[in-house]
Amino acid sequence: MSDSAETPREGEPRGGKRHRRLRRVLKVLAFLLVLLAVLLGVVLYNPVRTLATLEKVDDFPLYVMHYKGTYLFDFIAKDGLDDPFYRGIYEAVNPDACTSFAALGAASDPVFGRNLDWSHRSSMLLFTDPPGGYASVSMVDLYYLGVEGTQSIPWSKRVTLLAAPHATIDGMNECGVAIAQNAVPGRDMSKDPNKPTLLNSQILRLVLDHAKDVDEALALIQQYNVEFAGPPGHFHVADASGDSAIVEYLDSGVNIVRVETPWQVSTNYLLSEEVKPHCWRYEKATQTLNAARGSISQEQAMDVLASVKQDHTVWSVVYNLSSGAIDVAMGKDYADVHTFELQMAQGN
Repeated sequence: MSDSAETPREGEPRGGKRHRRLRRVLKVLAFLLVLLAVLLGVVLYNPVRTLATLEKVDDFPLYVMHYKGTYLFDFIAKDGLDDPFYRGIYEAVNPDACTSFAALGAASDPVFGRNLDWSHRSSMLLFTDPPGGYASVSMVDLYYLGVEGTQSIPWSKRVTLLAAPHATIDGMNECGVAIAQNAVPGRDMSKDPNKPTLLNSQILRLVLDHAKDVDEALALIQQYNVEFAGPPGHFHVADASGDSAIVEYLDSGVNIVRVETPWQVSTNYLLSEEVKPHCWRYEKATQTLNAARGSISQEQAMDVLASVKQDHTVWSVVYNLSSGAIDVAMGKDYADVHTFELQMAQGN
């Protein structure tokens, strides 16, 4: 048998064959590393772009972030809470918390106002534009993403912000649909075994991504059971056409309170019940909106929120359902209102 394959080439130094093999191995390894880098670049491109947009605009603090690409909501919503990813999302509100109202009297300029009354300080205004869904803007409590009260968020802690679309507190989409959730006393609500279940914060994401008006929002909400990660709540939804409704969960099932005036107010009790407790915030907002017949400017809407603030008001936000303008005041500082804009859909 010839051993030429084992014999070094003429003039080749000892060990030359091993060097050639090593070079081939290193070339293959380099190719694989380049391929891996390309694949990682493709996978991480949008997440890195998303996290790079993070900006602090208020020392309360308030951050702003623009989400790039998908956050897999539709994929996971098929199974709802049966998917372990959803089980990791947590959202809760204060039992004595939050006021929202829709002022719909100015047909060309309806507004939706909301106070979040809670104890956490880190907040974020999130812009999203998912494939197959509507662009929207929403407020997120960063406490539920592991960030609380910090004046800077290093890259090492930003990865959790990729779950921000699943932790929506209130928001508005490009069709002029706004939605918020407010805590209410609990009821023993049964669940339909034939429906998937979403967390309360993800119900808001469902509406913002896929509803073009109140009717579509109500139809979408009723396709799911809802699981409240903290205190129970009800959902207040309004649109640019002047429609508004509050979705409540009772022992007997879901009840929808439709708007009967050019305004609608929601605080922390069930409007579906005959006996309603005293709530000075509800009465104050209702009195103001009644006097104006629901026709108030964006600046006046912020004044209404200021009039019903509490010691623990975290943010006050006003969404203009026609123009897409957003005003945000942090920590009751109504002298320093931050203004943003969502590009609205044509024809809105």
